[in-house]
Amino acid sequence: MSGVLLQGGPALFGSPGAEEMFLLARLLFGGVLAFMGVNHLTNVGDMAGYAEMKGLPAPKLTVVGTGVMLVAGGLAIITGAFVVLGAGALAVFLLASAVLMHDFWTVDDPQQQQTEMTQFLKNVVMAGAALAFLTLASAPWPYAVDLALV
Repeated sequence: MSGVLLQGGPALFGSPGAEEMFLLARLLFGGVLAFMGVNHLTNVGDMAGYAEMKGLPAPKLTVVGTGVMLVAGGLAIITGAFVVLGAGALAVFLLASAVLMHDFWTVDDPQQQQTEMTQFLKNVVMAGAALAFLTLASAPWPYAVDLALV
């Protein structure tokens, strides 16, 4: 596939190896998030306990729902199918999770505070990547299924 020409600019995937690097980025990002979703679904009890401690309503349902969201969103990024839905859902989940689950600013214990800050920052960085994929969703992706609702 040749690069997608941007209006008044260079091709989006015009550099040698750009298509393959973009696929690798999708595999890494989507794969990690899908794995996190599987972890949600296989450890519902433990994760629901943590969600309950953080004050989330219906913790088991929340853990299962977010697990499905992570798996579906990760697979959307990997396959290039329904990217707007997948990347959008991932960005919302990651930002909400950062604020609701990893509120390091409320933690007194320095070691626990550091752990929560690390998790908060990890989620914010991944939300930024999800937003980048969302931004690129309207361009044809190399090595993608290219399914969309519209």
